[in-house]
Amino acid sequence: MDSARKIDAVVAGHLCVDVFPSFAADAPHEAANAIMSRIFVPGKLVEVGPLAVSTGGVVSNTGLALLKLGTSAVLMGKVGADAFGAVVQSILARFDAHNHLRVVEGESTSYSVVLAIPGVDRIFLHHPGSNDTFCADDVDYDLAGQAKLFHIGYPSLMRKMYEDGGNELATILRRVHELGTVTSMDMSLPDPASPAGRADWPGILAKSLPHVDIFLPSAEEMLYVVDRVKLNRLREQAGGGDLLDLLTGDDLAELAARLLAWGCKVAVIKCGHRGIYVRTAHFTNPFAPAAQWSNRELWEPVFKVDKIVGTTGAGDCSIAGFLAAFLRGLSVEQCLCYATAVGAENVEAVDAITGIRPWDETTARIEAGWPKGELDVAGDGWRFSSADSRWIGPNDGKECRQ
Repeated sequence: MDSARKIDAVVAGHLCVDVFPSFAADAPHEAANAIMSRIFVPGKLVEVGPLAVSTGGVVSNTGLALLKLGTSAVLMGKVGADAFGAVVQSILARFDAHNHLRVVEGESTSYSVVLAIPGVDRIFLHHPGSNDTFCADDVDYDLAGQAKLFHIGYPSLMRKMYEDGGNELATILRRVHELGTVTSMDMSLPDPASPAGRADWPGILAKSLPHVDIFLPSAEEMLYVVDRVKLNRLREQAGGGDLLDLLTGDDLAELAARLLAWGCKVAVIKCGHRGIYVRTAHFTNPFAPAAQWSNRELWEPVFKVDKIVGTTGAGDCSIAGFLAAFLRGLSVEQCLCYATAVGAENVEAVDAITGIRPWDETTARIEAGWPKGELDVAGDGWRFSSADSRWIGPNDGKECRQ
């Protein structure tokens, strides 16, 4: 990697304002459907607590987490010249991270109303706003060329990224990759009834992933893209529970094989409370020996936390942990460790980044023997490494043909 590159990372893509009304947990054993039917009654006034406002989306969540971890990062997003746009600029200015936003007259800033009702899975009311017009011309390629890594996120919530067969997304990734910058991308789960949900995601990823070094989606997102029949079957089997509990190592290996066949070099699949899975092809890592990164298959359990306060941005912060470790030249095992550590720090606070600690503090916490949770992989050929509480897959060390 060219030593003249002065920026560790550029984080581009989806940016919004997150608004959190607070709800009292006054009936902890009440069923979720009873809570919903009690609160959402037409004409009823529902008293709530203080409002929390923060920036959200990958640009804020992953970008600010990288900054808190001591990584030099440039945040590249788009907002409207409106009140919420001013809120975004004000919040990011606290981190000196607002200088590369595009502020556009006549467009509205994206926002989400996050209904985090105790006992009920989070509900998001989302307006995409200026994210829908984010395109290849909104990327500063001079800055991207000065960066070691370029990360783009949430293309499934950005209209220009998925319409026209994903040509705009592929153009961004190709142009940045041609600059010699390492590229990474994550996803978000679209509303199935929306235009994004009906987009040809297998075709879009097949076009984009040849220009992506590290792809970091969630398991549910990739089941939606690769096998919706299986996704629906797992949802039915879960019976209102978490379908992630049903996934096996074989399931994740099948998903990862498809992603690697589409062209990415490192497939990192986030599995929520069941940790993070990775499978790699041959990858010439500019920061670490290729032997540490090529043809690997691992599954990392989560770290234990005393109390889960919130989960907003947990996946984004896990990505920040992975990429921060990657940029420091650490092994794939260490990157997974930091990914789960930073993800655990995220859930210890109500918003996305308050819980994220500096790199040295996170490292000290890991080295002090921070315990990991249990993980049952339930797949053929997997073996458990008790030395570091990590599962090693049957494809680890075997050549992966793309």
